Amino acid sequence: VQLQASGGGLVQPGGSLTLSCAASGSIDSINAMRWFRQAPGKQRELVAQLTSDGNTNYGDSVRGRFTISRDNAKNRVYLQMGSLKPEDTAIYYCNALGVKVLGHWATYDYWGQGTLVTVSS
Repeated sequence: VQLQASGGGLVQPGGSLTLSCAASGSIDSINAMRWFRQAPGKQRELVAQLTSDGNTNYGDSVRGRFTISRDNAKNRVYLQMGSLKPEDTAIYYCNALGVKVLGHWATYDYWGQGTLVTVSS
């Protein structure tokens, strides 16, 4: 199983950006797809989570500004980011938790390589 994130870049404060992540491999299903971020000198934090049955969870700092969505059939997850602030600058990682591969549940979760988002004027 591999996760490939894309869509990062430089955006001005107040702007918008959409990240996408594609999971590939012999995947039967994915329970939860998540976005994390890690800013320089800070710990990795959960940004948003979306389960296969549609339940969402957002970090306090992004709630109301970011929206997570997914295409279960294509094993893709998206993160629409709006009203971006300089403090949103970070490497954003996608994550798949509760992955069923060839009929067996994986005992660990999977991470993408990260995509850099820079919010600056």
